Amino acid sequence: MSAAAGTTLATPLVAPTAVPPVDRSAMDGYAVSGAGPWQLVGVVLAGSAQVLELADGQACTVVTGATVPAGTTEVLPDEEAHAEYDNVHVAHGHALRAGGRHIRRAGEECAAGEVLLPAGVRIEPSVLGLAAAVGLDRLTVIPKPRVAAFVTGDELVPRGASGPGRVRDAIGPMLPGLIERSGATCSGVTHLADSRQLLLDALAGCEAELILVSGSSAAGPADHLRAALSALGAVLVIDGVACRPGHPQALARLDDGRLVIGLPGNPLAALTAFLTLGVAVLHRLRGLPLPRLPVAPIPGGLAGHPTSTRLVPIRITPDGVVPVGHAGSAMLRGVAAADALAIIEPGPTTAIAARLLPLDSGAALWTF
Repeated sequence: MSAAAGTTLATPLVAPTAVPPVDRSAMDGYAVSGAGPWQLVGVVLAGSAQVLELADGQACTVVTGATVPAGTTEVLPDEEAHAEYDNVHVAHGHALRAGGRHIRRAGEECAAGEVLLPAGVRIEPSVLGLAAAVGLDRLTVIPKPRVAAFVTGDELVPRGASGPGRVRDAIGPMLPGLIERSGATCSGVTHLADSRQLLLDALAGCEAELILVSGSSAAGPADHLRAALSALGAVLVIDGVACRPGHPQALARLDDGRLVIGLPGNPLAALTAFLTLGVAVLHRLRGLPLPRLPVAPIPGGLAGHPTSTRLVPIRITPDGVVPVGHAGSAMLRGVAAADALAIIEPGPTTAIAARLLPLDSGAALWTF
């Protein structure tokens, strides 16, 4: 069942039995019947199959989790009890309190057949613990989507420094972590030369549910994504988004249901496109809603773009958000030092507050 961690419940989590199935002690101490003092008549340990029934004036030793005998009116904790020979008294300074204290009643947490969680809940460790507590060994889940990535560009080098005509690939190293943090499985990052046929073959042969293609989503002579998608009969769902950086992004659906996202070739633009469009797609594939984005003040204000949404790397301070700079579409220095991206709505005004897009892939800007 541990393999279900991070996936999504495909069906409601229903308790097959009551929890607890019987009345159990919530403390180490003595199960007592009546007002006391009490005569000790036995011991019940956790897991014991021994069946006891207490008459008025009787008690037995119990441990946390042990089934309390029939006739128990209260569990008296060790620290409130004084035992001497075969008798138990309430210790000095304490008083007996009626009302079934320290007893976990049968069905107290849930009844048999009760719906504990609806479908669509992300399976956290606590959900796995709850499933085990009610006696389940398996869960029906929406599996993690498989995501493959193709990084295109004749100019890219996988190691070493940039040079004349050569650019160090910064997108490929980012994508596996972004994919995994978004609750998906990365099935690999492949570098491709700028070739329409190579890209066409890569897309046709990829079995992942979501395919990311970076560096080929614009309209330049080396950008072959749209031509390859057209050759495969794909439906272009999104063709560019009015945000900066990251506007030349795309979303397409192949005829077999696989999805393709085109990411810009500049590193910050590719990152913002993934955090906006990519995360939204993965949430949909996982059956999860997108969380609401927090809003924070901008003490110094941030100017909007005339027609596009701006995504600005910022730090969060006690007084509000502060831009960190170095926010060009090819730069990662600013976002690497940032806490989030401030979402500045388009228009001529200066924003004094903004929604914040987390950098941990836990939310997204676009919904569809």
